[in-house]
Amino acid sequence: MKFAIIADTHNNWANFEKAIKWIKKEEIQLILHCGDIQTQDTIDDAKKLFGAPIEFVKGNADWDLDLPDQMEVEIEGTQIAFTHFPEIAKKLAQSGKYDLVFYGHTHRAWDEKVPIHPKFGKKGKETHMINPGELAGQFYKATFAVYDTVTEKLELKILEKL
Repeated sequence: MKFAIIADTHNNWANFEKAIKWIKKEEIQLILHCGDIQTQDTIDDAKKLFGAPIEFVKGNADWDLDLPDQMEVEIEGTQIAFTHFPEIAKKLAQSGKYDLVFYGHTHRAWDEKVPIHPKFGKKGKETHMINPGELAGQFYKATFAVYDTVTEKLELKILEKL
C-alpha cells in the first residue's frame, strides 16, 4: 500500500489542494500529516476533498487545534509513528517500536537511519526517520513524500513538478 506524508502546510490551501488532487489521482488511500496545519477549516477542507483517511498531529502553529502530539499506525505490518517535532521523533525512533517515524517542523526534507537505543536490546538495528519537507513552500520548495509498504520505497515529491 502507498501512503503520503505531509508536513508544514501552514494554511497554504493552494499547495495542499494540489497535493491532495495528485495523491487522489495516484489512488493513494491515506495521508499522514505531521503538523502545522494552522486552522480547522484547512483540516475540514482537506478531509472533504480527499474523501479518505487523513491523520493529523499537532504542530507548534496548531496551538488552538484539538490534535494529538503524536500518533501510531500500523499499515500492512509496518509499524509507524509520526509527530511534528524532531526531538520527539528521534526518541520514538530510538525506542525500537517502529519501522518508520515521520516528523516535520524543520521544513527541510530529511531521511536518516537512527540506531535503536541499546537499552531496548536491539543492537545493530535502526529505525528509518523521515521528514517530508514543507508543503507550504515558505523556506524551501514545496514537497511531500510517498511511501510504498510493498517495495519499502520512499519518494520525495516536489510539488511544482507534479
